[in-house]
Amino acid sequence: MINQRIVYTKELAEYKEKESKVFKKNGNIERDFYEKESLKLQYELVKLQKWVIDNDKRLLVIFEGMDTAGKSSSIKEFNNYLNPREARSVALPKPNSKELGQWYFQRHIKQIPNAGEIVFFDRSWYNRAGIEHIFGFCTPKQHEHFYRQVNGVEEMLVDDGILFFKFYLNISKETQQNRIKDREDNPLKSWKLSDLDYKSMAKYDEYEVLRDKMFRRSGTKDAPWCELDANDKKRARLNAVRYLLSNIDYEGKDASVITGVDERIVTLHS
Repeated sequence: MINQRIVYTKELAEYKEKESKVFKKNGNIERDFYEKESLKLQYELVKLQKWVIDNDKRLLVIFEGMDTAGKSSSIKEFNNYLNPREARSVALPKPNSKELGQWYFQRHIKQIPNAGEIVFFDRSWYNRAGIEHIFGFCTPKQHEHFYRQVNGVEEMLVDDGILFFKFYLNISKETQQNRIKDREDNPLKSWKLSDLDYKSMAKYDEYEVLRDKMFRRSGTKDAPWCELDANDKKRARLNAVRYLLSNIDYEGKDASVITGVDERIVTLHS
């Protein structure tokens, strides 16, 4: 069991902000700096995976957040150089008629990592805490039933030895609107858009209320929520990787690379 914690560093927050080669005027990270930092972390992720494989560990990482928050691109950041035989991403479609009659967690539990494997969930059972409740895909009774069970389910996963992390990517209403507009204008991204994206954008305030409820009711000592300010995707990705690596004592860790996270980007809910 891991007692997840935050170690804050000034490296990405204060003194480097004075260097024009690190931050743009709007506070976003410059691409060159991001790529250099990312590459250092990729070496550490490869070390982590080797340790997971050699020691038959199981690592499960959940990514949640509003539409356009950057869940898929964040998972890609983790997966860039990992051995795909032992690392996979799971993005389940809406449940079919058979799955609708099952225990709600059942189809997700089937995807839990095997020994020596890393699994990333691009959305998870927390659909029931947000989107399903907002659009009536579940009843209020099912929504509350989910909360009566979720902490127990996650406690069992952790108690069985699974290394379990939950990330929530948070963005402003303005950022979401700009990213949807970008998808409209970019033919390489337009496939990501659906009618539900526009409906979700209109429900932004409701999502905020349910997000905070989720933090209160399912942020626990065993499975805390790591909230990331994802208005700058690059800063969010670097801090997500740093948070995970800093909380696992894998073999060969380079402490000079894993120095902590930016206090203005990362908040822990437990």
